[in-house]
Amino acid sequence: MKLIEELDRVPSNYFKKMINTDELWEVRAAVGSNIFRLIGFFDGPDLVVLAHALQKKTQKTPKQAIKTAEERRKDYFRRKQK
Repeated sequence: MKLIEELDRVPSNYFKKMINTDELWEVRAAVGSNIFRLIGFFDGPDLVVLAHALQKKTQKTPKQAIKTAEERRKDYFRRKQK
């Protein structure tokens, strides 16, 4: 997380846009032998809102995790407009 906060351009092996999603981005973090995924989205050019996190055990991100993050993104912007 510190790397993402401090660098102007974060390498794609840590932070990348998720294909076939509603503007979701994935942050990858390794702690020991565990791999974690943080799914979030941008609110403007400088704010990344983290919407979901999971410990990933396979290559493919579960569809339910993506759905949860997309629903939270929609809810975030809906509440922000009020």
